[in-house]
Parts: sequence; C-alpha cells; structure tokens
Amino acid sequence: TLLKRGSSLVALRPYVVLFYSSFSTKPLFNKILIANRGEIACRVIRTAKKLGIKTVAVYSDADRNSLHTSLADEAYYLGPAPATESYLRGDKILAVAKESGAEAIHPGYGFLSENAKFAEICEQSSITFIGPPPSAIRAMGSKSASKDIMKDASVPVVPGYHGEEQDINFLKKEAQKIGFPLLVKAVMGGGGKGMRIVDKLENLEEAVLSSKREAQASFGDDRVLIERYLRRPRHVEVQVFGDTFGNCVHLYERDCSVQRRHQKVL
Repeated sequence: TLLKRGSSLVALRPYVVLFYSSFSTKPLFNKILIANRGEIACRVIRTAKKLGIKTVAVYSDADRNSLHTSLADEAYYLGPAPATESYLRGDKILAVAKESGAEAIHPGYGFLSENAKFAEICEQSSITFIGPPPSAIRAMGSKSASKDIMKDASVPVVPGYHGEEQDINFLKKEAQKIGFPLLVKAVMGGGGKGMRIVDKLENLEEAVLSSKREAQASFGDDRVLIERYLRRPRHVEVQVFGDTFGNCVHLYERDCSVQRRHQKVL
C-alpha cells in the first residue's frame, strides 16, 4: 500500500480497505494499537469502533489526558513528552502491542509511519503493520530515494543535492552550484517539519543545523538535502491506494498549492 500523508482523506479512507477481508464482512483484526496521538489517533479509533475492532492507545506525559486515551478501549503509557522518548520508541510500542494482545499496529502519519525498520520488526514479531510494505516505505518515505526513482524514470526533478554526504563544507559547495534561494529539507518525514529557506550562503550553516535538530526530534533521523527553492510553485498530487489483495485505485488529482509553513492548508 502506498499512502500519501497529510490529509484527512488519507487518515480516513485506507482503514476499510485494510481492516476487512475481500471475501467477508468480518474484520481482519480483533484488536489494533494506534501508535499516534491527538486527532490522528481519534480518527483511527472512531473508524475501528465502527468496524467492531477493539483499540489500544498509547500516550506520553504531554498526552496523559488527551481525548484519544479515553476513546480507546485501553491506554498505555509510553514515556516523557519528547517524541524521541515516546512515540518514536518502536521497542516500547511493540512491547505494548504484545502485552495488550494487539494483532496490528496502525501508525497514523508522522512518527513511525514511514519507518521501514519498524515495519520490518513488526513483521518479524508477527504483528501486522497497517501501511505500506518496508520496500515501499524506503522508496517513497525518503525524499532522497524517491528523487532517485523519479530521475531513473526520466521525470524532471528540482535541481539540488540529495546524497549521503552531510558535511557542512561539502553542502556549502553544492549550494553554490545549485544557486539561491534554496531549501533545506529533512530527508525523512513530512508535515513541513525540518524545512528552511536560505537566501544567501552565510545563512546556510545555521539553517542546516536547525533543520537537523527538528528532523531528529520529529523523525529520529537528522539527514537533510538541499534543492533550489521555487517561490510560487503549483503543488498537485494524485493519491493512489492499494491493499494486500491486489486491488488498487486512484482518487484523482488535488491542488495543494495553498500552504502555511510548508504544510497544505487545502
């Protein structure tokens, strides 16, 4: 399954496809764990309840009294407020899944939703990861990897550097080749996090360090890429949904050009 993150449509539509067998109205799972928080977790919980599936919530110190903890059938404490000590701790989440008897983990979006290693560990632990297979996560969860795929398919991409080298002096040389303004982007994750606009070379180092800090805190990976910044682009997406039974549909195109802080508003 390839899921496009960042919209309520994505948060709602995949569940019916993934929770139900093609040959029966009986849910595929009796109990699932939602490895997320807030409204994202609430949407998954509400949909699961409609399908007769029991739910397990997880929470940090910051979310102890959040709505998703009371909506779920069970709630388990993960750890302190920082995501790196709670919602990004795949080992803790797997331990809760085993303790609670959850048969599957729904990551929502953000956090572990694009962590291929976590998806693999779930599979090895005989717990279903409700989302794309690890190969798809690696291909599309990493902006660098997805750019390589597009280039190999002769699809035009924005000029930039998306290799593994992270040394700031190397990035400065690449920036001069690319030209300004440019955009520093977290390689992993989404939601507008880890993105910084840079108008001149002397501002690049601080932008890279700032982007790395936010990326590490949000996604557990501090790698960044740099590319030419387009000031007035059109952002058009096509969502594609697939299930484990070979069914695949697209939901037409949508214009996501209206944004705030690099995140879609419409």
